This record gives sequence, structure tokens and C-alpha cells, in this order.
Amino acid sequence: MSAQTSPLPDTPDLTADHPGVVRGLLNIAHALDHLFLLIFAAAVTTIAADMGVQQWQDLMPYGAGAFFMFGLGSLPAGRLGDLWGRRSMMLIFFFGIGAASILTAFSQNVWQLAVSLTLIGVFASIYHPVGIPMLLERAINPGATIGFNGLVGNLGVAVAALLTGFLIQGWGWRAAFILPGVAAIVCGFIFARHCPAETLSPAKRKGGAKVNLTPAMLARALVVMTAAAITSSVLFNFTTNGNGQLVTERFRDVMQDPAALGVVLAVVYAIASLAQVVVGHLIQRFALKKFFMFMVVGQIPMLLLASQAQGWWLFAALTGVMVFIFGAIPFTDFMIARYVDDRLRSRVSGMRLGVSFAVSSLSVWALGPVVKAMGFADSLILLAGFSVVTTLILSLLPSADQEQAATV
Repeated sequence: MSAQTSPLPDTPDLTADHPGVVRGLLNIAHALDHLFLLIFAAAVTTIAADMGVQQWQDLMPYGAGAFFMFGLGSLPAGRLGDLWGRRSMMLIFFFGIGAASILTAFSQNVWQLAVSLTLIGVFASIYHPVGIPMLLERAINPGATIGFNGLVGNLGVAVAALLTGFLIQGWGWRAAFILPGVAAIVCGFIFARHCPAETLSPAKRKGGAKVNLTPAMLARALVVMTAAAITSSVLFNFTTNGNGQLVTERFRDVMQDPAALGVVLAVVYAIASLAQVVVGHLIQRFALKKFFMFMVVGQIPMLLLASQAQGWWLFAALTGVMVFIFGAIPFTDFMIARYVDDRLRSRVSGMRLGVSFAVSSLSVWALGPVVKAMGFADSLILLAGFSVVTTLILSLLPSADQEQAATV
């Protein structure tokens, strides 16, 4: 049984005329999406000092609105992507998130900052339910496509740490929002020029799922996928937003320069991002359920090691943590490409993201208070508990034999 996707005869190829430019921009958009969401976390200490907030932990909850809307906004974004058009939604993404980031740079108090960050989250919510299905529309090898897209997206996480550190050191925290904002707007103009208009919205095309599960099995798979995405998103949001402060605390006797610490964190994310390429190439060679569970189980010992490590030992442990967290990301997008008709993918992806990220946004809101009350050691042990829960949830996924029986 193969999960490969073959081109549909009546599906307009949105990348036929300029495959390099359009596909490249769809991948770059993923990097920008994660970069914009994490600039605040990388700059929170500097922003807190500038705005007269005593501790970074006290300012961190003001960034929760971005992640809440990142999830909640996925619902209408996915619906509009299917019914109106994915090209149009991607243009709104590029121009909207760029303008919102520049607006954030002009914040004068914590509430202006909170509103501007929330607006970034609104536009950031467009990419995953729209950009990834657009990239997968005619993909011959969806696993490899998702893996590479995930690599580029999480390099955006690395760039957020690296770029923000250097921009803060050279020009201040406001430049860390302005420069990427301008870059996003430029990408929007290039995308508008090179991406051809859609003759039919995705919902009006002919299609079909690549693996046809029974309605009951499909419903169970979607519920399990969403539940696992919630717990996995808690880990992703907590770590990517908290790792900067964790490294700052645990490297205090090794280095203190913000730019150097940004390099350390960027290297962690760059190494971990390669896991998505590996997973993308292997995902069709192994049983989906067992492979997914392996990547989640691997998070548990790494989180426990990171909870106690200091200095360069933390670097090693944290790299392991992020390898398994990032490596688990492609599975949900691959499952949507495998089980869901392309005509519905943006809406299904939007529903899954809407629930998972809206709920997991609480981890961003709670990050400061939890670390302030428990410390990073106990917080990382708590995250290991979330990985255990995710493993139990994944045990309910259909097995390879059940998939085979359902499609016969």
C-alpha cells in the first residue's frame, strides 16, 4: 500500500510556470511563520527592561495572545483556503504578518505590545492550513515534501534566536521586528508576481483520499491526531519559547553575551531541524503508528536529562530534546495528506490546528509563572509527562493491518 500522491488531471498546478520561485516562497513562508512567533521570546528580557517590567517572567504572558490566535485563526483560514483560494490567502499572510511585525516595533507599553503580538498570531495562523496543503497539491512524495518544508520552518526557529540576538546587540529590539516585517512584504510582492491565479478553488476540484479508511476509523484517526497535536504543541510552544531563557540560566558560568547565546540556540535548532528531513524520507518506509510513537517516546529521556544538565551538557541534552520534538512534527501533516481528500485538507488542517494551538497557547501564557514557581528542572520533568500522555494517545491510531483491511 502506497501513500504517494499522483497528480490529479483537473487540478491546476499552481507551481507549473515557476516551480522554483513559488515552491521556494511557500517553504520560506514556513520559516517566516515560526520566526515571527518567536521574536518576542528571544527578545523578552530586553523588552522587559525597556518597558520597565521587573522580570521577563512577568512580561511573557503578554505574548500568549499571538499563540492563541495562531490556533483559533486556523479555523477560518483553512475554510477560506478551500472555498476562496489558497493563493489569495497566502498573499494576505505575507502582507499581513509583515505589517503586524512592523507595528509591533512601535509599541510603547505592554498592552500595545500584547495587541500587536496578537495581530501577528492572526496572520501567522494562515500558513499551516493553507501553505502546506498548497505545497502538497501535486507532490509525488509527500513525506519528503513535508520533511523539507519542516526543515525550513524550523530553521525559522533557529533564525529567530540568531537574528534577534544580533539585531538587539546592534540596533535594539525594535529592529528585530522591523527587518523581518519588511522581508515578508517583499516576499509577498514576489509571490503575487510569480504564482498564477487559481481557476478553481480547491473545494470545487475533483479528488479523493489516498488511503480510504472507514468513516469510523477516519474519525478515530482525526480525534487521536488532534489530541496528540495538543500535547505535542504544548512541548513545542514551551520549549521554543523557553529555551532562550533556559540556555541563559544554565550557561551563566560559560557565556553571557546575547549574540553568542543566540548562536548556541540556533545551532541546537539547526541540528534538530535535520530530523524532519530524515523523518520525511523514512515515513513511507516504516509503519506510521510505530514510527510516530518511537519519535515521541524518545522525547522522554532527553527531557529528563535536560532537566538536570548545565552548560555544554545542556547543549547536548537540549539538542536531543529538539531532535525528537521536531522529528515528530511531520507526522500529522503526512496523516492529513494520506487520509484526507485535498478538497478538504485546508479545513481539516485548520480544525486540527485551531484546537491544538489554541489549547497549547496556554503553555506560552503559563511559561513565565510556571518557571518562576517551579524552576526549569521541574518544568522539564512536567513536559516529559506530556510526552508519556502523547504516547498513550498514539496507541489508539489505526495499525498498518487495519489500514490495509479498510482499503481492500
